Amino acid sequence: LASSIFFYAWGAPDFIFIVLGSIVIDYYIVDRMAQLTGRPKRYLLAASVLLNIGLLAYFKYANFFLENVNFLIASIGFRAVHWTAVALPIGISFFTFQKLTYSVDVYRGVHGPLKKVTDYALYILMFPQLIAGPIVRYNEIADQIEDRSMNETMNNRLTGFFRFTIGLAKKVLIANVLGEQVDAIFTDPESGMATTTAWIGIIAYAFQIYYDFSGYSDMAIGIGRMIGFRFPENFNNPYISQNITEFWRRWHITLGRFMRDYLYIPLGGNRVSARRLYFNLWVVFLISGLWHGAAWNFVIWGAFHGLFLVADRMFLLKVFKAIGKVPSIAITFFISLISWVFFRADNLNVAMYYLNKMFSWDAYDDGFAFDQKFYTILGVAVFFAFYGGFRKVEAWQEHVFREGKALRSLIPMVLLSIVLFIVCVAAITSSGFNPFIYFRF
Repeated sequence: LASSIFFYAWGAPDFIFIVLGSIVIDYYIVDRMAQLTGRPKRYLLAASVLLNIGLLAYFKYANFFLENVNFLIASIGFRAVHWTAVALPIGISFFTFQKLTYSVDVYRGVHGPLKKVTDYALYILMFPQLIAGPIVRYNEIADQIEDRSMNETMNNRLTGFFRFTIGLAKKVLIANVLGEQVDAIFTDPESGMATTTAWIGIIAYAFQIYYDFSGYSDMAIGIGRMIGFRFPENFNNPYISQNITEFWRRWHITLGRFMRDYLYIPLGGNRVSARRLYFNLWVVFLISGLWHGAAWNFVIWGAFHGLFLVADRMFLLKVFKAIGKVPSIAITFFISLISWVFFRADNLNVAMYYLNKMFSWDAYDDGFAFDQKFYTILGVAVFFAFYGGFRKVEAWQEHVFREGKALRSLIPMVLLSIVLFIVCVAAITSSGFNPFIYFRF
């Protein structure tokens, strides 16, 4: 807990006391709620939810709301409202969701509340997954917070270190290399670019964000295992998905499960009419888009995915089944590429300009040059993103990453881990480019 508080204070010293204060207040609200029944219990649940959603809404969406209000009043001739821009606390989107799972799980009786406020603070602030997930639900880890002696083994420390270095390599050796070129392309796209450059840029970004975020999840899972925690998996070869519905079962798995269990099912889930079901899907993904970022392009990104989820339910799943596996994977990847334009662009205007460039078929020398290192890493990224589509690869991956390895398997894993760790540290220290792309969210 001390390490986690230090970790957060190092990155966001202005917010650590706000975060700690909200944790203490929330703990005692939920602790009291667990002792009550009926209407008073519901009132305290509402208080906990409003506290956490209120903090998220203020810090993350106040600027967005006032910017849109100013745009509207300026368009009808009134003077804009002046305000001091609100800074965004690191990781607030992730730990807000975890705080909500604590309140709701205790309210539903899924698991009792924690006995000490320090245990609750540890659950929320745990440094391996604090700032970028995976979203660890309370009922998945409650018992481990109080006693993880069964997980504190040398086998877990070594396999955890292996998982950590795999994630570090994804981030440093693949995502960072691709990201340097992506940033160059997206920094000022309206200055002009050829269609080829636009496509290379968005393809590289698709793999950058995958290897960055899945790499971070691997690092979090690995560190967690090294110190006695079992965190849930967060990615499972998303680019081999054969439809957008499957994509969301494989991409950011913990977010998808959170949205399903804490929003979609309470809205009625699949137990409603077709029209209401489609509406529920749209609501969930509009909120998911807004959760990722306070900008209209994120809302469009969420609506775009919601559109294809509805289309899957209506007819697309039958179409994909008819055309077969490989065409389905290719079409789903193409759909995801279009959506990533909205996700990466700084605003909606840039996204629309970029999409126009992708489909304008302009062929000229725009000054962008990609070296052999970039193309090599892009090739490696493509291979490891799609090789899960081959038979038995997913089963092999599960075997590699599972706990309880025999000594003959541990030795080569540890040796590979040491080599990867040294190479990654060398890459970090020799390069000034090491972005944390989820800082935007």
